[in-house]
Amino acid sequence: MYFDDLKIGMTADIAPAVIEKEKMMDFAYTYDNIPLHTDEEYARNTSFGRLIAPGVMSFMSVWAKYLEVDFYGKELIAGKSTKIEWIKPVYADDVLTGKATITGLTKRSSRNGLVEITIEAFNQNDELVLTNMTEAIVKCR
Repeated sequence: MYFDDLKIGMTADIAPAVIEKEKMMDFAYTYDNIPLHTDEEYARNTSFGRLIAPGVMSFMSVWAKYLEVDFYGKELIAGKSTKIEWIKPVYADDVLTGKATITGLTKRSSRNGLVEITIEAFNQNDELVLTNMTEAIVKCR
């Protein structure tokens, strides 16, 4: 979809993303190897009471499902920025769903504009676990 076709307030539901323990552990060992993500005994003695998923892994699980929505298609030029806020921990076997909303539109030139998308992700208990604001550069007609 071209920048000119997008409207502030447009939304898309994001399909469920399951946080599988094996994938969570693989990600943690590779990219975020701290005891809170990899050592069950250590995690039991924290305020979380058990292992939590690495924040970036939680976000990327939701992001992968968001990309299936494909707001822009071939009109996407590039991403510009992203900001993630983690609100509640995500655990193995959690199921994350979300909503993507266009929250900003700024025309940059006759060729492209900047689109701000806000994602809210919820666990299976309908608790908000993370938010994300991403800016993307999208072609104009």
